[in-house]
Amino acid sequence: MTVATPRLTLERRLLGECELIISLDEVGRGALAGPVAVGAAVMDAAGARRRVPEGLRDSKLVTEKRRPDVAARAAAWVQASAVGWATAAEIDEVGIMRALGLAASRAVQAVVDQGVLVENALVLLDGNHDYVSKVHPVPLQVRPVIKADRDCASVSAASVIAKVARDGLMTELHDSHREYQWDRNKGYASLEHREAIRSVGLSPFHRASWAITDAPTLF
Repeated sequence: MTVATPRLTLERRLLGECELIISLDEVGRGALAGPVAVGAAVMDAAGARRRVPEGLRDSKLVTEKRRPDVAARAAAWVQASAVGWATAAEIDEVGIMRALGLAASRAVQAVVDQGVLVENALVLLDGNHDYVSKVHPVPLQVRPVIKADRDCASVSAASVIAKVARDGLMTELHDSHREYQWDRNKGYASLEHREAIRSVGLSPFHRASWAITDAPTLF
């Protein structure tokens, strides 16, 4: 089955109403271990006239082998990009939705630190719920869009940038926690991951507030 390339139709229309779009997408929301990450990709009118990078898709639709190259081309294509994080401990403390807001706010702040003026921007958020406005310290204009990671090229860019960053972190954490096989499952609920939890218990990077041993297998 051929997967359609995401387009810039919505971004071009929205850029008639604002100067910049800060596109956001999350990865790691359903994992048992590791942080949740939110990618940010900034698009301006000039960028929206450029060709979408070859192979750019929602990160779930790009093979693991190809993702680093696609992410690098996506980052070079947009005006600015960043990844914001919320740790497993923060997820345990405030819950996943608030943690998503923290990660998204940190991603927005990271592109602001690169010179992006948030006052002139619209935040394009994948999904149907604005989880960033209540957390970010200054007002944001947020537009949630269902399936934006599939349909909107700038959100696809944010998705793959965040996915590569989080997968890289989980691979690094694997080196000191090899029993969980995070290099393979990236913290998600594979059968081997759950069996390791039952055998050796939780690491400091697990989301201890979750019913981890009863979680469904995702791989």
